[in-house]
Amino acid sequence: MTEEARGLHARVLDTLGLAITAGEYPPGSVLRTDELAERLEVSRPVMREVVRVLESMHLVESRRRVGVTVRPTAEWNVYDPQVIRWRLAGADRSRQLRSLTVLRSAVEPVAAGLAARNATPQQCAELTECALGMVATSRGHQLEGYLVHDIAFHRIILNASGNEMFAHLGDLVAEVLAGRTHHRVMFEDPDPAAVTLHVQVAEAVREGDAARAEELTREITVGALQELDVLAP
Repeated sequence: MTEEARGLHARVLDTLGLAITAGEYPPGSVLRTDELAERLEVSRPVMREVVRVLESMHLVESRRRVGVTVRPTAEWNVYDPQVIRWRLAGADRSRQLRSLTVLRSAVEPVAAGLAARNATPQQCAELTECALGMVATSRGHQLEGYLVHDIAFHRIILNASGNEMFAHLGDLVAEVLAGRTHHRVMFEDPDPAAVTLHVQVAEAVREGDAARAEELTREITVGALQELDVLAP
C-alpha cells in the first residue's frame, strides 16, 4: 500500500469508525460500500480494506446478498484501543470513561500489588523516573508532558505485575488517560494528591510492600472516579 493509500485508508477508517460508534449507523444498518467509496472519494480496494479492519473489530459483518451490516453494540470489541478512541470522541464519552475507569479500579490495584513482588530493579527505577516526571510536569498547564509520564507509569505497573493478561491492558489504559487529557476531562493541573500517590506507589513497589502498593493504587483509581463526578457527570 502506497503512502497516499495508507493516508486515505486511515481517513476513511476514522470517518466510518466514528460514525458507527456514535450511532450514525445504528446496529442493523447496511453500509453501501460502493456509495461510500464514491462519497468519500476513495477506490473500492481501499474501501474493502477498511471494511476488513472494521470486521476485525466486530463493528460490522459482511453477508452475501445483504452487504456490510453494522453489528449489535454488545458484539463490538470494546477492548480495541481504536474503538475506545472513537467512543471517547463521541457523545457517550462520560459513560465510556466511567466504564473504563471502573475496569481500571478492578485491575490496577491488584497489578500494583503483584508489581511490588515481581518488579525488576530496572522496572523500579523506571517507575520512580516516571513518577518524578509527573511531579515535574504537574504545574504550569503541562498536561501533554504529564500524560507521557502518566501513561508510562501505568504501563510499567501492568508489565511489572508479571501477569501477561494485565500487561495487555496497557494500550487500553493509555487510551483512557489520553482521552481524559485530549477531551479536557481533567483539571488544568493534575490533582496534587494524585501526583503524590503515584510517587508513593513507586516507593511501595521499590520496597516490595505489596499491600501498600495495592492500597495506594486503589486510592488513585477512586480519585479518578471522583474527578469524573465533577468533570463528566
